[in-house]
Amino acid sequence: MEAAQTLSSPLGRITISPEVVAQIVGRAAAEGYGVVGMTPRGRVGRLLARDSLTQGIGVRESGGALTIDVHVVVEYGLNLAEVAATLRARVGYEVERLTGLRVAAVEVHIEDVSRS
Repeated sequence: MEAAQTLSSPLGRITISPEVVAQIVGRAAAEGYGVVGMTPRGRVGRLLARDSLTQGIGVRESGGALTIDVHVVVEYGLNLAEVAATLRARVGYEVERLTGLRVAAVEVHIEDVSRS
């Protein structure tokens, strides 16, 4: 995760940490159709994961917009492309709606399929 994002207005500044964005992404992804769970990247992430809601989520800023990586486990038998497209749209919408930050891309990485 990178540095916090700042929004300026005539009344002052609002600073939003990447951890907050990751929480929003985690909640949106967990409620998404076909998503069984989140998965950390690599063995170290699995050992050091403090919060299962934000594991497998990466947030970085590039060119004034956010790029979000989401690593998920999808329910077996569903169309993976449709689940990924729905998740991409939902996460982007929720982050923009709740934070006011622009989302450049949501990269969905399907790490595994599982029966729910």
